[in-house]
Amino acid sequence: MIFLCRKFQRFHRRSRRLALQVRLYRMETQIHVPLGSPVIRKIPIFVDEHNVTPGAMKLIQQLRPAWDISNVKTKYFTDGTTNKLVGCYLEDSPEDVVLVRVYGNKTELIVDRDNELKSFQVLHANGCAPHLYCTFQNGICYEFIHGEALGTEDVRDPTILRLIAKEMARIHAIHAHNGCIPKPDLWIKMRKYFSLVATEFTDQASNTRIQQEVPSKAVLEQEMAWMKEHLSSLGSPVVLCHNDLLCKNIIHNSKEGHVRFIDYEYSSYNYQAFDIGNHFNEFAGMTEPDYLLYPDREMQMDWLRVYLQAYKKFTKKTEEVSQIELETLYVQVNKFALASHFFWGFWALIQAKYSTIDFDFLGYAVLRFNTYFETKPAVMALQIPE
Repeated sequence: MIFLCRKFQRFHRRSRRLALQVRLYRMETQIHVPLGSPVIRKIPIFVDEHNVTPGAMKLIQQLRPAWDISNVKTKYFTDGTTNKLVGCYLEDSPEDVVLVRVYGNKTELIVDRDNELKSFQVLHANGCAPHLYCTFQNGICYEFIHGEALGTEDVRDPTILRLIAKEMARIHAIHAHNGCIPKPDLWIKMRKYFSLVATEFTDQASNTRIQQEVPSKAVLEQEMAWMKEHLSSLGSPVVLCHNDLLCKNIIHNSKEGHVRFIDYEYSSYNYQAFDIGNHFNEFAGMTEPDYLLYPDREMQMDWLRVYLQAYKKFTKKTEEVSQIELETLYVQVNKFALASHFFWGFWALIQAKYSTIDFDFLGYAVLRFNTYFETKPAVMALQIPE
Protein backbone atom coordinates (compact mmCIF):
# COMPACT_ATOMS: atom_id res chain seq x y z
CA MET A 1 0.00 0.00 0.00
CA ILE A 2 2.84 2.37 0.88
CA PHE A 3 4.54 1.47 -2.40
CA LEU A 4 1.40 2.34 -4.36
CA CYS A 5 1.06 5.67 -2.55
CA ARG A 6 4.65 6.61 -3.34
CA LYS A 7 4.20 5.55 -6.94
CA PHE A 8 1.09 7.71 -7.19
CA GLN A 9 2.93 10.65 -5.64
CA ARG A 10 5.77 10.35 -8.19
CA PHE A 11 3.24 10.13 -11.01
CA HIS A 12 1.41 13.19 -9.65
CA ARG A 13 4.67 15.19 -9.43
CA ARG A 14 5.58 14.24 -13.01
CA SER A 15 2.12 15.23 -14.19
CA ARG A 16 2.40 18.60 -12.46
CA ARG A 17 5.84 19.20 -13.98
CA LEU A 18 4.53 18.30 -17.44
CA ALA A 19 1.51 20.59 -17.03
CA LEU A 20 3.82 23.39 -15.90
CA GLN A 21 6.09 22.83 -18.91
CA VAL A 22 3.09 22.96 -21.26
CA ARG A 23 1.85 26.22 -19.69
CA LEU A 24 5.34 27.70 -19.87
CA TYR A 25 5.67 26.66 -23.52
CA ARG A 26 2.36 28.34 -24.34
CA MET A 27 3.44 31.50 -22.53
CA GLU A 28 6.75 31.56 -24.38
CA THR A 29 5.43 30.91 -27.90
CA GLN A 30 1.88 32.26 -28.02
CA ILE A 31 1.18 35.92 -28.62
CA HIS A 32 -0.05 37.80 -25.58
CA VAL A 33 -2.87 40.32 -25.99
CA PRO A 34 -2.50 43.26 -23.56
CA LEU A 35 -5.05 43.66 -20.78
CA GLY A 36 -7.91 45.96 -21.69
CA SER A 37 -7.97 45.01 -25.38
CA PRO A 38 -11.49 45.02 -26.88
CA VAL A 39 -13.36 41.71 -26.79
CA ILE A 40 -13.81 40.25 -30.28
CA ARG A 41 -17.45 40.02 -31.30
CA LYS A 42 -18.61 36.49 -32.21
CA ILE A 43 -21.53 35.94 -34.60
CA PRO A 44 -22.97 32.38 -34.77
CA ILE A 45 -23.20 32.15 -38.55
CA PHE A 46 -21.68 29.52 -40.85
CA VAL A 47 -20.75 30.60 -44.40
CA ASP A 48 -20.60 28.07 -47.22
CA GLU A 49 -17.16 28.39 -48.84
CA HIS A 50 -18.67 27.28 -52.17
CA ASN A 51 -21.40 29.94 -52.04
CA VAL A 52 -20.15 32.80 -49.90
CA THR A 53 -22.62 35.57 -50.78
CA PRO A 54 -25.73 34.44 -48.79
CA GLY A 55 -23.74 33.98 -45.59
CA ALA A 56 -21.86 37.23 -46.17
CA MET A 57 -25.16 39.11 -46.45
CA LYS A 58 -26.30 37.70 -43.08
CA LEU A 59 -23.08 38.98 -41.53
CA ILE A 60 -23.51 42.41 -43.13
CA GLN A 61 -27.00 42.66 -41.63
CA GLN A 62 -25.39 42.22 -38.22
CA LEU A 63 -22.36 44.46 -38.80
CA ARG A 64 -23.99 47.20 -40.89
CA PRO A 65 -27.70 47.20 -39.88
CA ALA A 66 -28.26 50.58 -41.57
CA TRP A 67 -27.29 49.19 -44.98
CA ASP A 68 -30.00 48.20 -47.45
CA ILE A 69 -29.01 44.62 -48.29
CA SER A 70 -30.53 44.89 -51.76
CA ASN A 71 -27.96 47.60 -52.57
CA VAL A 72 -24.88 45.80 -51.20
CA LYS A 73 -22.25 45.08 -53.84
CA THR A 74 -19.68 42.28 -53.61
CA LYS A 75 -16.18 41.85 -54.95
CA TYR A 76 -14.43 38.50 -54.89
CA PHE A 77 -10.67 38.34 -54.40
CA THR A 78 -9.12 35.34 -56.11
CA ASP A 79 -5.43 35.60 -55.19
CA GLY A 80 -5.65 33.67 -51.92
CA THR A 81 -4.43 30.09 -51.65
CA THR A 82 -5.72 29.39 -48.13
CA ASN A 83 -9.18 31.01 -47.85
CA LYS A 84 -12.10 32.52 -49.78
CA LEU A 85 -12.39 36.33 -49.55
CA VAL A 86 -15.19 38.70 -50.55
CA GLY A 87 -15.58 42.45 -50.03
CA CYS A 88 -19.00 43.95 -49.31
CA TYR A 89 -19.84 47.64 -49.79
CA LEU A 90 -22.44 50.18 -50.91
CA GLU A 91 -21.91 51.78 -54.32
CA ASP A 92 -22.36 55.33 -52.97
CA SER A 93 -19.79 54.80 -50.16
CA PRO A 94 -17.08 52.52 -51.59
CA GLU A 95 -14.59 53.62 -48.93
CA ASP A 96 -16.37 51.47 -46.30
CA VAL A 97 -15.67 47.88 -47.34
CA VAL A 98 -16.29 44.92 -45.03
CA LEU A 99 -14.10 41.94 -45.88
CA VAL A 100 -15.54 38.49 -45.22
CA ARG A 101 -12.88 35.79 -45.11
CA VAL A 102 -14.06 32.16 -45.09
CA TYR A 103 -11.51 29.66 -43.85
CA GLY A 104 -10.48 27.05 -46.40
CA ASN A 105 -11.20 23.35 -45.98
CA LYS A 106 -9.11 21.74 -43.20
CA THR A 107 -6.99 24.87 -42.78
CA GLU A 108 -7.33 24.47 -39.01
CA LEU A 109 -4.67 21.77 -39.48
CA ILE A 110 -2.09 24.35 -40.57
CA VAL A 111 -3.34 27.60 -39.02
CA ASP A 112 -3.64 28.37 -35.31
CA ARG A 113 -6.82 30.46 -35.48
CA ASP A 114 -6.58 31.61 -31.86
CA ASN A 115 -3.05 32.88 -32.44
CA GLU A 116 -4.19 34.60 -35.64
CA LEU A 117 -6.81 36.59 -33.72
CA LYS A 118 -4.27 37.54 -31.06
CA SER A 119 -1.86 38.71 -33.77
CA PHE A 120 -4.66 40.75 -35.35
CA GLN A 121 -5.44 42.44 -32.02
CA VAL A 122 -1.82 43.20 -31.14
CA LEU A 123 -0.99 44.54 -34.60
CA HIS A 124 -4.14 46.68 -34.68
CA ALA A 125 -3.32 48.10 -31.25
CA ASN A 126 0.05 49.18 -32.64
CA GLY A 127 -1.37 50.74 -35.82
CA CYS A 128 -0.15 47.92 -38.07
CA ALA A 129 -3.43 46.15 -38.89
CA PRO A 130 -7.04 47.06 -39.79
CA HIS A 131 -10.01 46.82 -37.44
CA LEU A 132 -11.29 43.29 -36.76
CA TYR A 133 -15.10 43.48 -36.78
CA CYS A 134 -16.01 39.95 -35.72
CA THR A 135 -15.45 36.24 -35.99
CA PHE A 136 -18.06 33.80 -37.26
CA GLN A 137 -18.14 30.01 -37.16
CA ASN A 138 -15.71 29.52 -40.04
CA GLY A 139 -14.12 32.89 -40.65
CA ILE A 140 -13.60 36.54 -39.76
CA CYS A 141 -14.79 39.97 -40.91
CA TYR A 142 -12.46 42.94 -40.92
CA GLU A 143 -11.78 46.41 -42.32
CA PHE A 144 -10.50 46.86 -45.87
CA ILE A 145 -7.14 48.59 -46.22
CA HIS A 146 -7.14 50.97 -49.18
CA GLY A 147 -4.23 50.82 -51.58
CA GLU A 148 -2.71 48.53 -54.18
CA ALA A 149 -1.58 44.97 -53.53
CA LEU A 150 2.00 44.64 -54.74
CA GLY A 151 3.45 42.50 -57.51
CA THR A 152 6.92 41.08 -58.10
CA GLU A 153 8.13 44.28 -59.78
CA ASP A 154 6.80 46.53 -57.00
CA VAL A 155 8.77 44.88 -54.19
CA ARG A 156 11.96 45.66 -56.12
CA ASP A 157 11.14 49.34 -56.50
CA PRO A 158 13.72 51.28 -54.41
CA THR A 159 11.10 53.51 -52.76
CA ILE A 160 8.60 50.75 -51.95
CA LEU A 161 11.40 48.41 -50.91
CA ARG A 162 12.42 50.85 -48.17
CA LEU A 163 8.82 51.26 -46.99
CA ILE A 164 8.51 47.49 -46.63
CA ALA A 165 11.77 47.23 -44.68
CA LYS A 166 10.66 49.97 -42.26
CA GLU A 167 7.21 48.46 -41.75
CA MET A 168 8.67 45.04 -41.02
CA ALA A 169 11.07 46.63 -38.51
CA ARG A 170 8.10 48.35 -36.83
CA ILE A 171 6.30 45.03 -36.38
CA HIS A 172 9.44 43.23 -35.22
CA ALA A 173 9.93 45.89 -32.56
CA ILE A 174 6.48 45.38 -31.00
CA HIS A 175 6.77 44.16 -27.43
CA ALA A 176 3.61 42.12 -27.00
CA HIS A 177 4.64 39.43 -24.54
CA ASN A 178 3.74 38.70 -20.95
CA GLY A 179 7.09 38.89 -19.24
CA CYS A 180 8.60 35.70 -20.68
CA ILE A 181 11.41 35.71 -23.21
CA PRO A 182 9.59 34.63 -26.40
CA LYS A 183 10.64 31.44 -28.15
CA PRO A 184 10.24 30.66 -31.87
CA ASP A 185 7.55 28.25 -32.97
CA LEU A 186 9.21 27.51 -36.34
CA TRP A 187 10.52 24.06 -35.52
CA ILE A 188 7.40 22.96 -33.65
CA LYS A 189 5.16 24.14 -36.48
CA MET A 190 7.40 22.59 -39.14
CA ARG A 191 7.38 19.29 -37.23
CA LYS A 192 3.58 19.44 -37.05
CA TYR A 193 3.32 20.10 -40.78
CA PHE A 194 5.69 17.21 -41.47
CA SER A 195 3.45 14.87 -39.45
CA LEU A 196 0.44 15.94 -41.54
CA VAL A 197 2.08 15.46 -44.95
CA ALA A 198 0.13 12.91 -46.97
CA THR A 199 1.96 10.05 -48.64
CA GLU A 200 -1.10 8.84 -50.55
CA PHE A 201 -3.74 10.67 -52.59
CA THR A 202 -7.01 9.41 -54.00
CA ASP A 203 -5.85 10.62 -57.41
CA GLN A 204 -3.36 8.13 -58.86
CA ALA A 205 -1.59 10.81 -60.92
CA SER A 206 -0.83 12.70 -57.72
CA ASN A 207 0.39 9.51 -56.08
CA THR A 208 2.83 8.88 -58.91
CA ARG A 209 3.97 12.48 -58.90
CA ILE A 210 4.64 12.65 -55.15
CA GLN A 211 6.62 9.39 -55.29
CA GLN A 212 8.72 10.53 -58.24
CA GLU A 213 9.21 14.25 -57.57
CA VAL A 214 9.05 14.83 -53.81
CA PRO A 215 11.98 13.75 -51.62
CA SER A 216 11.27 10.79 -49.34
CA LYS A 217 10.03 11.47 -45.80
CA ALA A 218 13.34 10.12 -44.49
CA VAL A 219 15.28 12.70 -46.50
CA LEU A 220 12.91 15.49 -45.51
CA GLU A 221 13.19 14.58 -41.82
CA GLN A 222 16.98 14.46 -42.03
CA GLU A 223 17.15 17.91 -43.61
CA MET A 224 14.71 19.31 -41.07
CA ALA A 225 16.84 18.05 -38.17
CA TRP A 226 19.97 19.50 -39.77
CA MET A 227 18.30 22.89 -40.26
CA LYS A 228 17.13 23.06 -36.67
CA GLU A 229 20.62 22.34 -35.36
CA HIS A 230 22.42 24.72 -37.73
CA LEU A 231 20.02 27.65 -37.98
CA SER A 232 19.19 27.77 -34.28
CA SER A 233 22.84 28.52 -33.55
CA LEU A 234 23.02 31.62 -35.78
CA GLY A 235 21.88 34.03 -33.07
CA SER A 236 18.91 35.53 -34.90
CA PRO A 237 16.63 37.41 -32.44
CA VAL A 238 13.12 36.07 -31.79
CA VAL A 239 10.51 38.73 -32.59
CA LEU A 240 6.87 39.08 -33.56
CA CYS A 241 6.83 38.00 -37.23
CA HIS A 242 4.33 38.07 -40.08
CA ASN A 243 5.82 34.87 -41.59
CA ASP A 244 3.89 35.11 -44.87
CA LEU A 245 4.98 38.33 -46.51
CA LEU A 246 4.26 37.48 -50.13
CA CYS A 247 3.69 40.35 -52.56
CA LYS A 248 -0.12 40.29 -52.39
CA ASN A 249 0.00 40.59 -48.60
CA ILE A 250 1.59 44.04 -48.88
CA ILE A 251 -0.72 47.00 -49.56
CA HIS A 252 0.84 50.22 -50.84
CA ASN A 253 -1.05 53.46 -50.24
CA SER A 254 0.67 55.86 -52.64
CA LYS A 255 -1.40 58.86 -51.45
CA GLU A 256 -0.27 58.48 -47.84
CA GLY A 257 3.15 57.10 -48.72
CA HIS A 258 3.12 53.94 -46.62
CA VAL A 259 2.68 50.18 -46.84
CA ARG A 260 0.67 47.89 -44.58
CA PHE A 261 0.78 44.12 -44.28
CA ILE A 262 -2.39 42.02 -44.34
CA ASP A 263 -3.34 38.39 -43.50
CA TYR A 264 -1.88 37.32 -40.16
CA GLU A 265 -2.74 33.62 -40.24
CA TYR A 266 0.87 32.53 -39.87
CA SER A 267 2.02 35.34 -37.55
CA SER A 268 3.93 34.16 -34.49
CA TYR A 269 7.09 34.63 -32.51
CA ASN A 270 9.84 33.54 -34.83
CA TYR A 271 13.37 34.26 -35.93
CA GLN A 272 13.85 37.76 -37.31
CA ALA A 273 15.93 36.33 -40.17
CA PHE A 274 13.18 33.87 -41.15
CA ASP A 275 10.64 36.64 -41.71
CA ILE A 276 13.06 38.59 -43.91
CA GLY A 277 14.38 35.54 -45.78
CA ASN A 278 10.83 34.37 -46.40
CA HIS A 279 9.97 37.78 -47.85
CA PHE A 280 13.00 37.64 -50.16
CA ASN A 281 11.83 34.23 -51.39
CA GLU A 282 8.45 35.78 -52.17
CA PHE A 283 10.10 38.11 -54.70
CA ALA A 284 9.57 35.08 -56.97
CA GLY A 285 5.80 35.49 -56.97
CA MET A 286 3.14 32.88 -56.29
CA THR A 287 1.21 32.12 -59.47
CA GLU A 288 4.23 31.22 -61.59
CA PRO A 289 7.18 31.47 -59.16
CA ASP A 290 10.56 32.43 -60.61
CA TYR A 291 13.34 32.16 -58.03
CA LEU A 292 15.74 33.95 -60.36
CA LEU A 293 13.93 37.03 -59.01
CA TYR A 294 15.40 36.43 -55.54
CA PRO A 295 17.14 39.74 -54.68
CA ASP A 296 20.88 39.91 -55.33
CA ARG A 297 23.39 40.91 -52.67
CA GLU A 298 23.32 44.61 -53.55
CA MET A 299 19.54 44.84 -53.33
CA GLN A 300 19.51 42.85 -50.10
CA MET A 301 22.13 45.12 -48.54
CA ASP A 302 20.05 48.20 -49.37
CA TRP A 303 16.97 46.53 -47.85
CA LEU A 304 18.77 45.26 -44.76
CA ARG A 305 20.48 48.59 -44.03
CA VAL A 306 17.13 50.42 -44.04
CA TYR A 307 15.61 47.65 -41.93
CA LEU A 308 18.39 47.69 -39.32
CA GLN A 309 18.35 51.46 -39.03
CA ALA A 310 14.59 51.40 -38.40
CA TYR A 311 14.71 48.39 -36.07
CA LYS A 312 17.49 49.91 -33.95
CA LYS A 313 15.66 53.22 -33.81
CA PHE A 314 12.53 51.46 -32.52
CA THR A 315 14.35 49.25 -30.01
CA LYS A 316 17.56 51.03 -29.03
CA LYS A 317 16.90 54.67 -29.95
CA THR A 318 19.85 54.77 -32.33
CA GLU A 319 20.16 54.39 -36.10
CA GLU A 320 23.85 53.54 -36.26
CA VAL A 321 24.47 50.28 -38.13
CA SER A 322 27.91 48.73 -38.35
CA GLN A 323 29.16 46.75 -41.34
CA ILE A 324 29.49 43.65 -39.15
CA GLU A 325 25.84 43.92 -38.09
CA LEU A 326 24.82 44.24 -41.72
CA GLU A 327 26.95 41.30 -42.87
CA THR A 328 25.71 39.15 -39.99
CA LEU A 329 22.07 39.78 -40.83
CA TYR A 330 22.77 39.08 -44.50
CA VAL A 331 24.14 35.62 -43.67
CA GLN A 332 21.35 34.85 -41.21
CA VAL A 333 18.64 35.87 -43.66
CA ASN A 334 19.95 33.82 -46.56
CA LYS A 335 20.34 30.73 -44.41
CA PHE A 336 16.86 31.05 -42.94
CA ALA A 337 15.51 31.41 -46.48
CA LEU A 338 16.26 27.68 -46.74
CA ALA A 339 13.86 26.98 -43.86
CA SER A 340 11.22 29.06 -45.64
CA HIS A 341 11.37 26.74 -48.67
CA PHE A 342 10.88 23.70 -46.44
CA PHE A 343 8.07 25.26 -44.41
CA TRP A 344 5.99 26.15 -47.47
CA GLY A 345 6.88 22.88 -49.16
CA PHE A 346 5.23 21.00 -46.29
CA TRP A 347 2.32 23.47 -46.30
CA ALA A 348 1.72 22.90 -50.00
CA LEU A 349 1.71 19.11 -49.62
CA ILE A 350 -0.99 19.39 -46.94
CA GLN A 351 -3.00 21.80 -49.11
CA ALA A 352 -2.67 19.42 -52.07
CA LYS A 353 -4.54 16.83 -50.00
CA TYR A 354 -7.33 18.99 -48.58
CA SER A 355 -7.75 22.36 -50.31
CA THR A 356 -10.67 23.07 -52.66
CA ILE A 357 -8.86 26.09 -54.17
CA ASP A 358 -7.82 25.76 -57.81
CA PHE A 359 -4.03 25.81 -57.50
CA ASP A 360 -1.28 23.31 -58.27
CA PHE A 361 -0.17 22.83 -54.67
CA LEU A 362 1.77 19.66 -55.45
CA GLY A 363 3.75 21.38 -58.19
CA TYR A 364 4.42 24.28 -55.82
CA ALA A 365 5.76 21.88 -53.16
CA VAL A 366 8.08 20.24 -55.69
CA LEU A 367 9.41 23.66 -56.73
CA ARG A 368 10.08 24.73 -53.12
CA PHE A 369 11.96 21.55 -52.23
CA ASN A 370 13.94 21.65 -55.49
CA THR A 371 14.93 25.27 -54.85
CA TYR A 372 16.04 24.37 -51.33
CA PHE A 373 18.44 21.69 -52.54
CA GLU A 374 19.69 23.85 -55.43
CA THR A 375 20.52 26.85 -53.27
CA LYS A 376 21.74 25.06 -50.14
CA PRO A 377 25.46 24.61 -51.17
CA ALA A 378 26.02 28.30 -51.96
CA VAL A 379 24.11 29.45 -48.90
CA MET A 380 25.98 27.14 -46.57
CA ALA A 381 29.29 28.57 -47.80
CA LEU A 382 28.32 31.90 -46.19
CA GLN A 383 29.97 32.59 -42.83
CA ILE A 384 28.97 34.87 -39.97
CA PRO A 385 31.71 37.56 -39.68
CA GLU A 386 33.84 37.48 -36.51
